[in-house]
Amino acid sequence: MPAVNPLFQGPFSWRKLRATIIKDILPEVIFFTLVATMVSCVDMLTVATLSIPNQLLTVLGTILGLVISFRTTSAYERFSEGRRTWSTFSVLCRHTAQIIWHHVPNERPHKTDPALSKPALYGIVEKKSMINLVSRRMVCSVHMLREEPGVYYEDLYPLVCVLPRYAYLTDGSRPSDLLPMWQASLAGQRSDWKPPALKKSATTLPSTSRFKVGFDPEKVLPTVFSDIPLRPARNPPPGSFFDYFPVLRPLKRIRRLFSRRHETHEEDGVYESDAAERKRMKELPVSNVPLEIITYLNGYNAFLLKNAFLLPPAATSLTNTLASLHDAVSTLDRIRTTPLPFAYQAHLKMSLWLYLFFLPFQIFRAMEWLTIPATTFTSFMLLGFLEIGQEIENPFNYELNDLDLDGFCLALQRDLHEITAHPAPLVPDDYIFTTWNQPFAPADRRPAEEILDDTLHAHHDDSWKESVRQTLLQNWKMVDAETRNH
Repeated sequence: MPAVNPLFQGPFSWRKLRATIIKDILPEVIFFTLVATMVSCVDMLTVATLSIPNQLLTVLGTILGLVISFRTTSAYERFSEGRRTWSTFSVLCRHTAQIIWHHVPNERPHKTDPALSKPALYGIVEKKSMINLVSRRMVCSVHMLREEPGVYYEDLYPLVCVLPRYAYLTDGSRPSDLLPMWQASLAGQRSDWKPPALKKSATTLPSTSRFKVGFDPEKVLPTVFSDIPLRPARNPPPGSFFDYFPVLRPLKRIRRLFSRRHETHEEDGVYESDAAERKRMKELPVSNVPLEIITYLNGYNAFLLKNAFLLPPAATSLTNTLASLHDAVSTLDRIRTTPLPFAYQAHLKMSLWLYLFFLPFQIFRAMEWLTIPATTFTSFMLLGFLEIGQEIENPFNYELNDLDLDGFCLALQRDLHEITAHPAPLVPDDYIFTTWNQPFAPADRRPAEEILDDTLHAHHDDSWKESVRQTLLQNWKMVDAETRNH
């Protein structure tokens, strides 16, 4: 979700209107305005009258308003739950990385032969690789929520390509022995693929992306070769003229009826019609990539437990965190796959249309020519709230009103790299007992190093406890006096 108003961020563009619901409700608003205009003209310019009693206007309007309010509230609850769950997901990923980086030792001693022990660098490489996998756990969840199968994406493949591809690691492995993640990914590719070309320029980011032109976060990932062309990290549906004028969408369908060749979409040198693409995707084997990645993380946890590389409290915390990670992804998938029942949405839509259609017939006697703007405003307001409910019901897509999943993933990537930038394990002596640290300030502003070296001070006597406690009590008095708002 954008933190600022997308309409006033950066230079003006017609594409920014896609952040509003005006384009979606405009045809309906125009239709009901024309109905109000027709009623007003007939009643004012002819002897005929189209007015009807308005006894049901207040009752039906109140009921309909409550139902629309419930519809919008339920959609926002899904949106809010998605954001809370995603925040929990991010916290769990950071916690997993903290445990792996700080609690798993770097040394790999051999139990029987010390000569076979592995150096500390081996453990650092191992831990950093698993933390990279934690980062890709969130990225593959984003692709799953956006119904983008497989792992051949520029932001996912470079860090998961190291995972095993075959069920049996032998030289005679066959394509049928591929693990589900790779088998489903390969099945999603065309047989007439072309050799991988140069990576797309950073200036060709999708128009619906929230990233500025020239921003290419995938360039910080490892540079690896792929025998199959990688899809872009973000694959929003291509915009078209009909997205801004939805009232003309029937013309697009009529044109397709008389044309054998559907519109094609170009992406990384691959040409395919939208209808054929959807049909082919439905026939592919489905693989739960986040589940497979969490399987490898659980396998790493089992490896640590088997070799006693984790103390029991840290091992319990890591096991519970991995289980919570799986629960968080399941919650996100539940939000995506459980929309409001279609029967409820259809009935509410038809009821609102009938109400707005008969509205000018009931209010004309009281408002006359003002019936036209009143109907326009009422239809714009009620239809807008209804459309907003449908817009935010699934907050995981590429619309500007959806959650900024790409930004969340990049924020997590930065945080995990920040965690691994600190040495592990951290030794307190390296930063506590220095001249920079004044632990007893403001009562005693001496550095920690000087406090330890000053053996003649009362802190080093037999009654050192009383001296330290007096200093800490004096700290409280001074801080309370200086920071309290009188």
